[in-house]
Amino acid sequence: MTKPLKKKNVRKPEPAPVTRLLLIRHAEVEVKYHRIFGGRIDMNLSPRGRRMARTLAGYLQGKTLEAIYASPMKRVQQTLAPVLRQGAPAQKILPGLREIDFGDWTGLGWQAVSRRFGFAAHEWLDQIEHHGAPHGEDGKRFRARVEPCVREILSGHAGQNVAVFCHGGVIRMILAILLELPLPKTNSFEIEYASITQVALHPHMAEVELLNFTPWRDLVA
Repeated sequence: MTKPLKKKNVRKPEPAPVTRLLLIRHAEVEVKYHRIFGGRIDMNLSPRGRRMARTLAGYLQGKTLEAIYASPMKRVQQTLAPVLRQGAPAQKILPGLREIDFGDWTGLGWQAVSRRFGFAAHEWLDQIEHHGAPHGEDGKRFRARVEPCVREILSGHAGQNVAVFCHGGVIRMILAILLELPLPKTNSFEIEYASITQVALHPHMAEVELLNFTPWRDLVA
């Protein structure tokens, strides 16, 4: 009689660690800078923006963060300040995370840019990608300074949760890099003030787990 074969205990391989980036846009800026191409203007938060920042900090207090990276610009630093006061990891400032330089568009409202430069405001990402702002950055130069920041963050924090406090344009460029999308395609994503967009980086893919989550609106009645 043939004896049944014994099953060997095969040890399953450990799943590869997942790195998560929490891409966090700064809170609302001063009212006089609403609906303009602010870019390199180093503006402050509005009173409402400071309240947004405090609510954001309260939400993040319940999250595990191994590292924080940030733009040096004031609106980002003021958004981050309540988070740092509650015992979060010390930030590392990366100048490459500052907002895009809009050149001659800087300080102009959407309608003024449309009239003067001949394109609709909602087409600004296409203009940046293919032409660039006059005396400002084009998509190639913008990516060339943001991408090394992304590579530095990922190389130093495999399998960890990392918060990246920055700007709407920078978040769009990071998403374009991670998701392998043309920059104008990110126009389909809303990136609001003090919002969190979370991307999980698996060995085989990048997965958007959270898009444009706003604790100041979604968690407050």
